[in-house]
Amino acid sequence: MKGDRVEIVVDAGDTTRAYEVVASRAGRRVETAVRRGVVEVSEVTRSGSVVRTARFMANRVLALVEHPVPRAEESEVAERPLRDVPGS
Repeated sequence: MKGDRVEIVVDAGDTTRAYEVVASRAGRRVETAVRRGVVEVSEVTRSGSVVRTARFMANRVLALVEHPVPRAEESEVAERPLRDVPGS
């Protein structure tokens, strides 16, 4: 969902670097995958098309933190009144 973000902290030799991948538009999400020693963080559309990807060597990644957008509680969703749909 828009606003989801993943923060990646990487060892850059004598220092550390922090990177952030954010779902920038409505309907996009951020997906994380670890394959063959590579950490891959991608921003993906609703249809599954990859918009952009960040790749890091897994042995250099110090931290990978996912920050999801707070979703509405189930109780809050249940308390919302239903709208009348004209013509039904």
